[in-house]
Amino acid sequence: MKKTFDFLESEGIEYEFVDYKKQAPSAALLVKFADKVGFESLINKRGTTYRKLDDADKEKLESEKSALAVLAEKSSMIKRPL
Repeated sequence: MKKTFDFLESEGIEYEFVDYKKQAPSAALLVKFADKVGFESLINKRGTTYRKLDDADKEKLESEKSALAVLAEKSSMIKRPL
């Protein structure tokens, strides 16, 4: 994240930092993210949170509506930075 902040600041790009690990993201924010990058791109499949999911929860990540609900509940699965 630090490299991203440094890059944005050096290029004069305005940004808003949302620490969704400390404060769960709203459904509206997740929809906004998904509209920008696609819901599949939001899911961090390399992290321990994903690896600990049972098969039923992993299946929920296949459709946007259920995936966003899982990401809202387990926000540490959201890739960073977006």
